[in-house]
Amino acid sequence: MNYLIATLVFYQLLLLSIGWWASKRTDNNEDFYLGGRKLGAFVAALSASASSSSAWSLLGVSGAAYAWGLPAIWLIPSTLLGFFINWFWVAPRLWQQSRDNNALTLTEFLAGPPGDPARKTIMWMGAGVILFSFTFYVAAQFQAAGHTFASALDIDPRTAILLGASIVLAYVMLGGFWAASITDSLQGILMAVSAMVLPLIALFAVGGPSALISSLVIDDLSLIQLWTLQDGLAAGIGFVIGLAGIGLGYPGQPHVVNRFMAMEDKNAIPTARLIAIGWAITIYTGMVVLGWCGRILMTTLGNGEQVLFELARQLLPSVFAGITVSVILSAIMSTADSQLLVAASSVSHDLRNGKTATRGSLKLARWVVLVIGIAAIALAIFSPQAIFSRVLFAWQALAAAFGPLLIISLARGPVRPAWRIAAMSSGFVLTVLLYWTADSPGDIVERYIPMLVALSLAWYGSRR
Repeated sequence: MNYLIATLVFYQLLLLSIGWWASKRTDNNEDFYLGGRKLGAFVAALSASASSSSAWSLLGVSGAAYAWGLPAIWLIPSTLLGFFINWFWVAPRLWQQSRDNNALTLTEFLAGPPGDPARKTIMWMGAGVILFSFTFYVAAQFQAAGHTFASALDIDPRTAILLGASIVLAYVMLGGFWAASITDSLQGILMAVSAMVLPLIALFAVGGPSALISSLVIDDLSLIQLWTLQDGLAAGIGFVIGLAGIGLGYPGQPHVVNRFMAMEDKNAIPTARLIAIGWAITIYTGMVVLGWCGRILMTTLGNGEQVLFELARQLLPSVFAGITVSVILSAIMSTADSQLLVAASSVSHDLRNGKTATRGSLKLARWVVLVIGIAAIALAIFSPQAIFSRVLFAWQALAAAFGPLLIISLARGPVRPAWRIAAMSSGFVLTVLLYWTADSPGDIVERYIPMLVALSLAWYGSRR
């Protein structure tokens, strides 16, 4: 326990030190939101990857593999699909076009230049979608941080949530985008190392790949049930396609695509692409394998989303278990910090209609980080929910609101004002409504109908 506490304390002090260093490089809103557009390939790749891979990627995916068994394998190609779309198609186009119109945020890019009839409406709508979605999203991260601290330090979960959230809020308020990007890169490295080492140790503990696969195959299940959890072929196909919808949501995540806008050199994108995709393969494959191993090594685990932490405690020496806990917190913080920054930009920049940065607006941005953080803490404490489902709800709301409009704007050029408003609003509203009403294999209805409607509206309203 002493090693565990020492490791955690050292790691949190390191993050705060990075925040203090970054505060010396933050003089205006372009610095605070995009790091002065000076990110290199390595930092851009790891920070974009880590910020897109929240507690859901470590705790949620390993927990799903623990609960589902073999069907969790479909999470790997589903998430990789999003990385391929973002890095091969979105990144080079958004890098260039965001510079052409001098946009600092994704919402400002979609809103069009000053004087556009829909600019103010889009800016306000985009800010509303972001604030709503990120409050739920950040709450999931804080809840995961609380569970981790509570398990590691044997303290009350509410106290643990406050502890983890305070660290994130402190370094983001200090250093903004620079702090988030540098810490995300550090956290991304730790996540990748953990996703290689711990699953390999767990795989050795269960007797190797053949022993693992044989234990996952259940003889009295049909092939469809074994690989999709569904009873029929149509439902099984729906399950797989529904999970693929997770990957289609990547272009609509403001906290991810803003890394493309922040890169200094377009020629660095191919290098960043290789780093990011290699990282994703490591993380998601490792977490699925780890969850499968947990089904064998810990058959009575009550909460599957704690399988990573529990296996680390059982299989690793104390000091390495402490590092693993820090890795879990890395996944949480690397997403929460980026989302808090985007939420801050929505209020201090987008709601001000993209006005020129001032010292006052920079102070406002930091206050917004604090307010959103407090709201997320309250939601995590008083309305807890499974990390897997809460993250996917917020993810899908952002994906349907921003993704289709961004894809059409990059591919076909400007979308006419009324159709931009219709696309963004329909994608978001339909996602919320279907979340509460629809129940389909792989949530295929919730993931596809809002995006298809929004995509159709944006396409119809576009002009070459």
